[in-house]
Amino acid sequence: MHCPFCRHADSRVIDSRTSDDGLSIRRRRQCPECGRRFSTTETASLTVIKRSGVVEPFSREKVMAGVRKACQGRPVTDADLALLAQQVEESVRATGVAQLEANDIGLAVLPHLRELDEVAYLRFASVYQAFDSLADFDSAIAELRDHPRAGRLPGDPAEAAPSISKE
Repeated sequence: MHCPFCRHADSRVIDSRTSDDGLSIRRRRQCPECGRRFSTTETASLTVIKRSGVVEPFSREKVMAGVRKACQGRPVTDADLALLAQQVEESVRATGVAQLEANDIGLAVLPHLRELDEVAYLRFASVYQAFDSLADFDSAIAELRDHPRAGRLPGDPAEAAPSISKE
């Protein structure tokens, strides 16, 4: 790290602290040449390789925009989407990989979206898991029925199928 005062090519780390959000590190440094102190903030970069081959920085806003389309007409708030985007970023950063393909991020969204809204999950999964037929939807729905969301109990009215009476 170059000293911002004398441009000496090296500096010594005096103190390191993790930021409140846990995504960056604040370091207090001292220049061995001029003796002055300065602070730096370091973050691990996370980049996305798009299908076109273009590389761009990871964006929570893009995750939210993509999921927002799947959640259209569903009871999902912007706060829910922001939390989901944060969870997705944390899970992809936890892999330790600095560069991910866009499809990998879409797949990382699925478990978090499933907990949020099952209909939006099916919409999103149909794109990122490349559903080709109704059989793909049937198997995804069967999987949802076999393994319901956390927090729901069997027999929960939200899970019950509507009854049709023939009178």
